[in-house]
Amino acid sequence: MAKKLKTVTATGTHLEKLKTLALKLAEQLDRADDQQGYAQLAKQYRETIGEIAEIEGYGYDNDELSEILNSRDADGKPGAVRKNRSDLS
Repeated sequence: MAKKLKTVTATGTHLEKLKTLALKLAEQLDRADDQQGYAQLAKQYRETIGEIAEIEGYGYDNDELSEILNSRDADGKPGAVRKNRSDLS
């Protein structure tokens, strides 16, 4: 059984807090009834596990999604930051 968020928040590390939050979100996702609530929980869950991955020092450098995102960033496509608007040509 997962610890209570209140307990982990008071005594845990940032990583422990995130892992507990991820467990709580996963439990809520398993019980979600409506699509809107599910979508919001899923977004928060993805963000949480992404932050956990960053802290633990592993990323998604070797998966297909990361390859696509990295190539889009290099091409300056949506999601990438453009330094100069004239680069839109």
